Amino acid sequence: MRTSSRAGESIFNLTSVWHSEEGKAIQLEALKGKVLVVVMIYTTCTVACPRLVADMKALHEKVARQKEDDVQYVLVSIDPTHDTPEKLKEFAISKEMDGPEWTFLQGDTESVREFANVLSVKFKKTSPMEFSHSNIISVFSPDGVLVHQQEGVDVDNKETVEAVLSAGGEQ
Repeated sequence: MRTSSRAGESIFNLTSVWHSEEGKAIQLEALKGKVLVVVMIYTTCTVACPRLVADMKALHEKVARQKEDDVQYVLVSIDPTHDTPEKLKEFAISKEMDGPEWTFLQGDTESVREFANVLSVKFKKTSPMEFSHSNIISVFSPDGVLVHQQEGVDVDNKETVEAVLSAGGEQ
């Protein structure tokens, strides 16, 4: 677990423009004010990403009862070529993750690389439609400072749930 409270380390300092599953152009700062639970995936992944999505849904189920309106779940595509906003919307609907608490983002290649570096997520293209990538779920305080990371899939998420529940107190 990493903790910090320095505003200079906020993801909201990144000025890249992203496209949501709704087709809206946003900067990360638009997500300010809620605890963010962030993961990087791609929609055509058949190995780790489905498990990461399941982990995100499990976190949502455990947290929603206590903190439903204060948390935003953000899934950022590492495949901006194929994961268009329309594709992300279809994916969100198919996974029953199309409520207001879920945000899917597509950025350009440079923005994706920059954000991956901030999250310490490593990825590389291994074929035209496949990537090898880290499996990390990150929790950010409402002011955009990283407060916790969970690495791996299908892991005990107790510490991550606790981080999400306590992160809102840092506003």
